[in-house]
Amino acid sequence: MLARVRSAAVLGIDAYLVDVETDITNGLPSFTTVGLPQGAVKEGRERVGASIANSDFVFPLKRITVNLAPADIRKDGSAFDLPIALGILAATDQLDGESSGGGPAAATTVPCLADYVVVGELGLEGDLRPVRGVLSIALGAKAAGLRGVIVPRSNLAEAGVVSDVEVLGAATLSDVVQFFASGRQLHRADVDTAALFVHRVHEDVDYSEVKGQEHVKRALEIAAAGSHNVLMIGPPGSGKTMLARRLPTILPEMSVEEALETTKIHSVAGLLRPGSSLVTTRPFRAPHHTISDAGLVGGGSHPRPGEASLAHGGVLFLDELPEFRKNVLEVLRQPMEDGFVTIARAATSLCYPARFMLAAAMNPCKCGFWGDPGRSCVCGTLEVERYLSRISGPLLDRIDIHIEVPAVPYRELSVNRSGEASAAIRERVNSARGLQRERFVARDGVFANAHMGPRDLKKYCRVSDAADALLKTAISRLKLSARAYHRVLKIARTIADLAGSTAIKAAHVSEAVQYRSLDRPLG
Repeated sequence: MLARVRSAAVLGIDAYLVDVETDITNGLPSFTTVGLPQGAVKEGRERVGASIANSDFVFPLKRITVNLAPADIRKDGSAFDLPIALGILAATDQLDGESSGGGPAAATTVPCLADYVVVGELGLEGDLRPVRGVLSIALGAKAAGLRGVIVPRSNLAEAGVVSDVEVLGAATLSDVVQFFASGRQLHRADVDTAALFVHRVHEDVDYSEVKGQEHVKRALEIAAAGSHNVLMIGPPGSGKTMLARRLPTILPEMSVEEALETTKIHSVAGLLRPGSSLVTTRPFRAPHHTISDAGLVGGGSHPRPGEASLAHGGVLFLDELPEFRKNVLEVLRQPMEDGFVTIARAATSLCYPARFMLAAAMNPCKCGFWGDPGRSCVCGTLEVERYLSRISGPLLDRIDIHIEVPAVPYRELSVNRSGEASAAIRERVNSARGLQRERFVARDGVFANAHMGPRDLKKYCRVSDAADALLKTAISRLKLSARAYHRVLKIARTIADLAGSTAIKAAHVSEAVQYRSLDRPLG
C-alpha cells in the first residue's frame, strides 16, 4: 500500500514542502529511504521502528520504501521521523485510535494528512523531541495555503507566532495518530506576540555604569542612530569591551518583521531554547579571535549560519581585531557591504541574511600603550606598523567610525555620579531612526543611513558651501578614498538627524571628519 504525508525541510533559512511517500509491499523485510537522505535522516529508520513498536503499534516486517520528494535536494536533520512513522502506519491501516493493533482507519480521516505539514524527531519510546527551523516551516505551510502544521510540544511557542495557520503541538506519536484517526484534539498554540516585545532591551547592562568616555558614548550613539560600523582603539583596560557590550541597549527596538527573520536564523542554527518563541532583543555576538572563516560567515560540510548571520539585526563584536586571522577578516567585506552572506557549493547555493552592526576593538600596538601619555610603549616603530597592518585598507574603509578610547583618569573613576542611562540615549536614537524610516520608506533594503547607495547620497546628503569647503580640505589632507568620503557623508547625515536638522551643516561635517582621522595611522 502507498501513503503520502506532507512534511517540510529548510534550505538556508526558508522552508520548502517535502512529500514523504511510503510504499509497503510483500518481500524480504527491508527499510529503504531515497530522495538524497543524509545522516540523521538515514538513522531515522531505527528510531521510527522502535518508536512504532513501543507505542503499541505494529511495525510491518515487509519491504518498506520511503521517498522524500523532491528527490534532487539533499535532506538533513531528524524532522522526518514523525511523517515517516505516520506514513508507515497509514500504509498499514493503523491510523485507528481505538486499538493498538489497528483496524482499518476511517476513510474520512485519512485525507486530513494532506492538510497538515508534520515534523518532529521521535524518541525510542514514541515521544516527540524538538527540531530546528520550525518557524520557517510554519511560515512555509502558511505560504502554501495549507490548513496547519503539527510540531513537537517543545516547538509550539516558536511556531505559534505565525498567524492565519493552525499550529498544533503533540507530545507523542500516539497523540498524532489519534488526532488523525479520531479527531482527538492536540495542544493549540497560544502566543501573545505583542507581549513578547514588552521587555526588549538588555536589562543587565546600562551605559549609566560607564564612568567617563563621554566622547566615545557620543560616537556610539551616532553609530546606533545610523547603523554605522565602529572601531574603538585604546590601551588595555580603557573600557572598550564594556562600551561595546552596552551598544545593544541603545539600538532601536526590533520590529515584528526583524524579530521573525532573526528568529528564523537562530532556529535553523539550533540556538533557540525549547519552549522559547521570538528573539525580541538585538543579538550581540562576540566570537573569539580563533574562529574560522566558516564559523564567522557560515558554511561547513553541512552549511549553517555563521556568527555574522547570528548577529543579524544586532551587533557583531570583534575584540582584539588584529588577532583575527587575515583571511577570516577579509570574508566580512562582502556581508558588510551587501547585508547578506552567500555560500556557494557544488550542489547548491545558500543565502543567509547578515545585516549587522560591526563593533570592533583593538590596542594601538602589541603591548597596548603606543601613544599613551601615562605608559611607555616597548614596541618599536616597525613592530607597531606590522601590528596595525594586520587590518587591510579595504576592510578599514568599510568601518565608518574610528574612535580613540584613552585610559580613564582616576578622578572620573572615583566619582559617585552615574552617567547618562541607556534609555535616554535610546530615545534620541529612536527619533533619528524614525526620520530615516520616513526617508527610505520607498527604498527596498535601505533601513538606515549606513545602507545608503550612491543615488541616495546624491539625493539626501547635499551639503552647504561652507560644509563642502571643509569636507574638501579634510579629504585632501587625510587622503581618504572614495568609499571613506561616502562614509563621512553618511555619518554627517546621521549627526544632522540626531540634531533634528534637514540640512547637513559645517558643524555636522566637522564632527563626522573627526571619526575618520585614524585612517592614515592604521593604513
